[in-house]
Amino acid sequence: MVFAWHSKGLCVSLRRMNMNREILRIALPNIVSNITVPVMGIVATAIAGHWGEDSAATIGALAIGVSIFNFIYWNCSFVRMGTSGLTAQAFGAGNFGECTNMLVRALGVSVIMGVVMLLLQYPVGELALWGMNGGEMTRAYFYTRIWAVPAGILLFGFNGWFTGMQNAVIPMCTAIVVNLTHICCSLWFAFELDLGIVGIAYGSVIAQWTGVCISVLALVLKYRHVLTAIDWKVVLDFKPLKTFIVINRDIMIRSMCIVGVYTFFTGISSHMDDKNLLAVNTLLLQLFTLFSYMNDGFAYAAEALVGRFIGARDETSLRRSIRGCILWGGVISLLFVSVYIGWWRDLLNIFVSEGENAAEIVATASRYIVWIIIIPVAGAIPFIMDGIMVGSTETRVMRNSMFCAMLCYFGIYYAAYPFIGNNALWLAFTSFMSLRGIFQYFMTRHLSVIYRKAVR
Repeated sequence: MVFAWHSKGLCVSLRRMNMNREILRIALPNIVSNITVPVMGIVATAIAGHWGEDSAATIGALAIGVSIFNFIYWNCSFVRMGTSGLTAQAFGAGNFGECTNMLVRALGVSVIMGVVMLLLQYPVGELALWGMNGGEMTRAYFYTRIWAVPAGILLFGFNGWFTGMQNAVIPMCTAIVVNLTHICCSLWFAFELDLGIVGIAYGSVIAQWTGVCISVLALVLKYRHVLTAIDWKVVLDFKPLKTFIVINRDIMIRSMCIVGVYTFFTGISSHMDDKNLLAVNTLLLQLFTLFSYMNDGFAYAAEALVGRFIGARDETSLRRSIRGCILWGGVISLLFVSVYIGWWRDLLNIFVSEGENAAEIVATASRYIVWIIIIPVAGAIPFIMDGIMVGSTETRVMRNSMFCAMLCYFGIYYAAYPFIGNNALWLAFTSFMSLRGIFQYFMTRHLSVIYRKAVR
């Protein structure tokens, strides 16, 4: 009862405070958390670009390996998103017993999935390497990094639950430690022990398990007085469990569509006639990723606040939070357009070592840089819309919109490739980013479906 009263009091007081301040309270720590991920990717790509004599080959091998793990992780990311929305709604309603149940369900699913991935590592690895045209360097990377996967999935569960509990600071601190550990270990293993990209894989294993330890410690220290006793009968009750499974199923299908798009992007790049295009497209995607993780901070804020206000039946605050998150997403988009226009060449030079090969990669990238300038505008609103859908648990809309956008992606690529080559890949990708948000907007009847969920 105390916690229920406290939650309702927070919602009442929130009506009187600056909504931008509340959005930033959640978004900024998530931005810091998210920005460490592309920074880690930047460092890994820079290590690959400076290790060995052939920068393009090493970067390409790492890109294929990373794409394989993106496929795995993105297909498991439903654990974070499914947990976040349901936990936020339980928090908004003051139901801390259900918050505890959601934590147990999320971690239980994470453990099962992690064990399954370890057991299936050989068939999954060989199939992925064959499909992505990976060589021996990529193979060694995969079979080393696979031991980080169970920890990575557990972190999805923890971070989704912390976000639903309106706490962005713990995931931020965890992400900072994880990525600093990864960077330091990767540099040591890659250069001091001369392990190359395998050293980067070892760094990932150590860093991910460090993150799990930090999350467990934070849970005990921060939430031991809030969590209720675990009632397994309630945790395994069919009705809430079915809701959890259905939501996670929809998000998993949605994630598979995204992974399919990204994997196809890298796979097609690796089979193009120009050997530098794989490295070029990989580097340009790194620039896009920098934007996406920044904008995702406000998407996470939308997840937490939309779920919270729906649970509290506070339609006024729900509308204000959605408008605010969309506005901030647009601001971030314009910021990155300016950065890419002014400093794209400087950013690319971070990734590759000096020399003829590096100069050729940058020169090739200049032919396609316009797409990196356009994408932040095309992708600003879709990122926020994803957060709104997660917080409102409108996962069927997420699933259907993503599937339609993916079909458009493949159709645009195959229709345009004979005429404009690699530009067709970027045109398809940009269209995919934009269309998924447009579809979500109209599938929710201009968001009216979301607003009705907060009506008392």
